[in-house]
Amino acid sequence: MRRKAGIVIGTCAALVLAGTAGALVAAQTGGEPGGSWHEAPGTPRTPVAERGYAPATAAPLITPTTVITPGASVSAATSTTAPGAPVAPSEPGERRTEAATAHPQDRRLESATAPPSRRQKIGTLKRVEKLLGYVAGPQRQEFEYPGASYVKVHFDRLEMLPGDYVTVSNPAGTESYRYESDTDGRWAMSVTGDTAIVEVHRKADPLGAGDTLGDLGVEIDKVARGDSRPPVRESARADRSPDRSKAGPGREESVCGTDTSTDAVCYESKDPVAYTKSKAIARLLINGTELCTGWRIGAKNRMITNNHCLTSSDEAYDTEVWFNYQCAKCGGYDVFKPTKVWGDKVLATDKTYDYTLFSVDGFAQVEKFGYLTLDTVRPKKGQQLYVPQHPAGEPARIAGSKGEAAGNCEVDNPDYTGYAAHSDVSYYCDTAGGSSGSPVISRATNRVVALHHFGGCPNSGVRGDLLAGRLRPYL
Repeated sequence: MRRKAGIVIGTCAALVLAGTAGALVAAQTGGEPGGSWHEAPGTPRTPVAERGYAPATAAPLITPTTVITPGASVSAATSTTAPGAPVAPSEPGERRTEAATAHPQDRRLESATAPPSRRQKIGTLKRVEKLLGYVAGPQRQEFEYPGASYVKVHFDRLEMLPGDYVTVSNPAGTESYRYESDTDGRWAMSVTGDTAIVEVHRKADPLGAGDTLGDLGVEIDKVARGDSRPPVRESARADRSPDRSKAGPGREESVCGTDTSTDAVCYESKDPVAYTKSKAIARLLINGTELCTGWRIGAKNRMITNNHCLTSSDEAYDTEVWFNYQCAKCGGYDVFKPTKVWGDKVLATDKTYDYTLFSVDGFAQVEKFGYLTLDTVRPKKGQQLYVPQHPAGEPARIAGSKGEAAGNCEVDNPDYTGYAAHSDVSYYCDTAGGSSGSPVISRATNRVVALHHFGGCPNSGVRGDLLAGRLRPYL
């Protein structure tokens, strides 16, 4: 069953991201900025403060029952195909669920022994056991992590009477999401800031019939919190020296010399085409604690990112896709309120060419941000480029200024070796952790000539002309 969620309140929320506190701008297109970011206090990391608010007649806590929907898990191994053989599209309405016998490595953040992911880590996962609702447990639970940039709860089950629902909100109530009864476990949408409040809202029940159903309730089994960390514009300066070693696995992003990337909004007047194209990219928050970049490819409901970012419909289903996460002013700290939707189905994926094509749930909400297209011609050496991206999960930035005299964002080698010979294009455009999956765009055509995936100075991306041939049936 598909998650049933709605945004209760769409007003901007106070933002704490990358060690700073801030304010979001109204979500309307061309919204006006409000508030500013300030340095966050140096709060030491402490265990979460969990506060439950129970009705006066609450009964003693009972042991919750975990409900697992039978189904076949789609792991990274089974969804990755040999070169030239993309995964077949999912049937309409198909929902792939986690099998009770699935191996721990198929759900990467659920086990402390899971292999490390090549995605950019931005948060920490904490196991909790909290039951809210009816006879057992409080109706309201607060999760507070001082200094966290976001809080994201995971429901193991949502079993409520018809008409009842649960909300996940920030303390001010300016960001809130609603969920109805559903036995499938799922992540809730993240709430910006260091505190999330989960509350069960019950329909009027004058006869008290619901209180006799002790097996009903909302069970939270884990919480992800966003780590406080310096923004990329500060941390990237720690390594200014170019590393001329070969790009390859484990070297996903690099700043080559001086970081010349700037806020995407800085391009609004001096390079409006690049700014407009940057609207098509999205920040991907995967499994609650990891980051990549993705972008709309073509006019249909299609998104693309790297295979090393996500590989299966299960992973896509747990991925938040943030559009319009951009600074409101050049060099400022106010940001537009992002439009958040969920990932949906993986349509094709390939490890050698490091791509995953997927759809989103709620496409109508993001269609207005436009899309990018792949260039069917391999770029030439020296061709100027630009790369819109979400480095370290920051608001969108663009590497490669138009006509920049000392620019390093151009094609270095149009016949570079990635996972396969001749598969990549290399360049020295600046990137950082979280930039994986970004589009590398030609200034000559404003089409995507590479899907960024490796660092090392030169950095490299999978050739757009190769991807165009492989993905044509889906686009």
